Amino acid sequence: MARDEGYLLDNRQAEAGERFDALAELFDASTFRHLDDLGVGPGWHCWEVGAGGPSVVRWLGGRVGPRGRVLATDIDVSWTREAAGPVVEVRRHDVAADEPPRESFDLVHARLVLVHVADRERALRTMAGALRPGGVLLLEDADPAMQPLACPDEHGPEEELANRLRRGFRTLLAERGADLAYGRRLPRLLREAGLTEVRADACFPIASPAGDLLEAATVRQVRGLLVERGLATDEEVDRHLANVEAGRLDLATSPMVSAWGRRP
Repeated sequence: MARDEGYLLDNRQAEAGERFDALAELFDASTFRHLDDLGVGPGWHCWEVGAGGPSVVRWLGGRVGPRGRVLATDIDVSWTREAAGPVVEVRRHDVAADEPPRESFDLVHARLVLVHVADRERALRTMAGALRPGGVLLLEDADPAMQPLACPDEHGPEEELANRLRRGFRTLLAERGADLAYGRRLPRLLREAGLTEVRADACFPIASPAGDLLEAATVRQVRGLLVERGLATDEEVDRHLANVEAGRLDLATSPMVSAWGRRP
């Protein structure tokens, strides 16, 4: 994932790899379905923005084949570098601050990027401007404000604790500049960027092993800040992680809104 200096979930932390694996398990099927429906195929030139983990980059590389090209960029490419190869170039790049790539693309895709970027407007303009005529921009971002609960079925103290920690996490995200209602705006923003044939849908996993893994890795990653800011105690974090590990919670993610549009 791309990040600015305030990005909460730093890719350099050990838990980042666990989060990328869990996110891939939760959302790759939806992402690949959209890419497949958009016709990504042999010879396409694709830009994967804020690539983070390697799963989407590898899928794109396999789909475009030897006549295609995939540019994978992020501020921190340590988790993406393993996907580099004859078709895939991995490059350090900040979509909100650096000059855009000189080439143009049939597809530009970003997942869980703009919600965290301070200058979202510039980043979106950069991505839309990198499309060839007829090229497609697919943006996928969370909307924590649309569904803010870790446990929508809050029927006991374990679920209440999970939801309280999720509120603390949202507080930390907002303090770092994340837009917690960004996902719902994507269709309008794509139209305002001049794209046509704009469509959108959402993916909302509940109660899955990958959701448990994502929750545990995320809470461990922000544990120090939760305690430091008085949003949770060490004992509460330990208790919540034990509840997650025991599989007693039906954990939900924020809705992942996918929106796409085409450059005329």
